[in-house]
Amino acid sequence: MKELTLRKLADWCGGTVAPEFESIVVSGVESDSRKVEVGDLFVALRGERVDGFDFISSAKTLGAAAALVSRKTEELPCILVPDTLKAYGAIAKHYREETNVKVVGITGSVGKTTTKEMIAGVLSRDFKLYKSEGNHNNDIGLPMTIMDMPEGTELLVAELGTNHPGEIAYLSEIAQPDYAVITNIGTTHIEYLGSREGILHEKLDILRASLKKTVGIFNGDEPLLWNVRGLGTHKKVYFGIENPSCDVVASGIHEMEDGVRFHVSGLRHEFELYVPALGRHMVYNALAAATVGLLLGVKPETIQNELSIFRNTGMRQKIYEKNGMTIIEDCYNAGPESTEAALGVLASIKTKGRRIAVLGDMLELGNRSSAEHYRIGRLAAQKADMLFTYGEHSVRTVTGAITGGMSPKNAEHFDTHEDLARLLKMRAAEGDVILFKGSRGMKMERALQLFLEDSETK
Repeated sequence: MKELTLRKLADWCGGTVAPEFESIVVSGVESDSRKVEVGDLFVALRGERVDGFDFISSAKTLGAAAALVSRKTEELPCILVPDTLKAYGAIAKHYREETNVKVVGITGSVGKTTTKEMIAGVLSRDFKLYKSEGNHNNDIGLPMTIMDMPEGTELLVAELGTNHPGEIAYLSEIAQPDYAVITNIGTTHIEYLGSREGILHEKLDILRASLKKTVGIFNGDEPLLWNVRGLGTHKKVYFGIENPSCDVVASGIHEMEDGVRFHVSGLRHEFELYVPALGRHMVYNALAAATVGLLLGVKPETIQNELSIFRNTGMRQKIYEKNGMTIIEDCYNAGPESTEAALGVLASIKTKGRRIAVLGDMLELGNRSSAEHYRIGRLAAQKADMLFTYGEHSVRTVTGAITGGMSPKNAEHFDTHEDLARLLKMRAAEGDVILFKGSRGMKMERALQLFLEDSETK
């Protein structure tokens, strides 16, 4: 971040600063007191459990030059505002405008982070690029990402998430994306957004909230997105597999043991792509990345090279061998669409053993929860030999699996991670392929950890 005075920051966020402090210069903005560096402006955010104001002394000890606060402090020179979170967003918005960086914003029900990583990879050779880390996609994470950009950044790739109406509009007003990617319209967060149409309306705010001539890059196989192609004044570019009218189309898809290969045509180019990640859903993520790359002038050869070395991050679909078994670790989050895709990956892996699905609840589905868990259970009966579930909603998954033809002795529900891991240890054997999947709140990585620990002592 380039250096900024407290006067300028106060003007940006509508805050007040004492005259004697106006000329103080800060070289960074940080909301986590543990990460403060010398010269930073410490943003004292108030959370549900912790008030950042209580950590001003700690920030000062680490070298903070000033603080953004909602009540006065004598500890540090300060900018006083009514709401530090809103002020943080305003500062990020103005900083993004002043730097004039180009922004690629990504939203959608599933696949945002994977698509973000693919896009960043594709663009990283041709631009001085910065990307949002992890899932820093909310009203704290996005300002943090913008303020952390190194000076001279040409292109920012940022993920925009939502779980309530108005959030995408707010984040888009801050980011002002030049290119807006919508991966899909699923049912994640339907509890708060009401319907898939409500989710569509929320996601489209990534265009509506921008003051720029933002280019929309949409999944054309999603009817809800395809049907808005003629609405509004923003240019829209579509990618897809099933819809031949899309601007960029994948064909000849070949799913292999180590990844997926397919042909790409569109935007005056034709080329082959290989992505070392399993599942047809990865084609959509790669297509989105390729489309963004082509629109920004990246050569097909660069797109090919960068996607061929792609590696998923965190707990998203990591596949590895452990104790003679193949583990699919996909514990970061789950909705009906991503769980369906994960079961497809489970079914696609060649094995002499059994395919075992370990599924936690899919949260935030509202009144669709029962039907979706039941449907996933029916699907699991087709894709897996055994099913282990955890969470109150996943009882319906077991019911769905049994009615779908899975033997009751192979479909079991558990109330604790410990009980699940204990029985899985007894039933699993060398050669088996085991998928662990569930919403973030279900902490399915805990069940995986317990299972692997137990398995090592079998």
